[in-house]
Amino acid sequence: MKYLLTGASGFLGNYINKSLSGKVLSLGRSKSNDFQFDLSVEVPELTPIDMVIHSAGLAHRIPKNKEEESQFYKVNLDGTKNLIAALDQLDRHPQTFVFISSVAVYGLDQGKMVLESTQLNPQTPYGKSKRDAELFLIQWAEQREVNLVILRLPLIAGGENTPGNLGAMIKAIKNNYYFRVGDGFARKSVVLAEDIAKLIPSLHGKQGVFNLTDGQHPSLAELDKYLSGFYKKKVRKINFRLLQYLAKIGDLLPFFPLNTYRLEKLSHSLTFDDQEARKNLGWNPRPVISNLDLKS
Repeated sequence: MKYLLTGASGFLGNYINKSLSGKVLSLGRSKSNDFQFDLSVEVPELTPIDMVIHSAGLAHRIPKNKEEESQFYKVNLDGTKNLIAALDQLDRHPQTFVFISSVAVYGLDQGKMVLESTQLNPQTPYGKSKRDAELFLIQWAEQREVNLVILRLPLIAGGENTPGNLGAMIKAIKNNYYFRVGDGFARKSVVLAEDIAKLIPSLHGKQGVFNLTDGQHPSLAELDKYLSGFYKKKVRKINFRLLQYLAKIGDLLPFFPLNTYRLEKLSHSLTFDDQEARKNLGWNPRPVISNLDLKS
């Protein structure tokens, strides 16, 4: 089996690269890649492969202007199109294409056990660019008779370098500036990066769209209790109105740990159903709490 992995140097890509045990060719901008190309602006020259894992993408930032918004489309949509253009130039297409997508395509700030069949209504440039890339790939895969697997991921956990809102929580607790939002009862779907990576090799020949979660959907209080116990820190609470004021500061200062978007995310439950992956992919994840290795 010959694999091609984009985004191998990224957070999740690093886990996927390790799970493939050296059987993978990497594509990216740095010299460490087997194919050194910038997918957002270049159509790479490739050799035939059996399975593509497209993990490269732009995420975890809030655009401040139109130019920054356009970057999401250049990386997530144009990058995908350039990768496909390269595959179309080969003598044969890969048998399987795995696209790392996001639950951001649903455009929801709250909801319980959201299904893959839920209408896509993304609200952010990130979510919109991922949705557009999904739609483009679905059409391409049907035309070329390629098996397409789309993995829609929630919060991804994997040590102190965990990205996104969960990563911000880990950093805040470790550095003793964390405050719980409200009562902490809001529940979130999370998943271990290592479990996603372990699933990847088994996807050859599969097709479909799948949510992946750990199946536990811990509350914020459960998460911060676990993390504060690990770092031996005390969880403090803060008035919600004060949090709203602080979030507005974060809207103006990118380095500030809280902004309005992140506060909204932390205030409501948002969970996703992964039964399709369990039935069709043999998905059997571990709970994030008790299996998150913060030393890695």
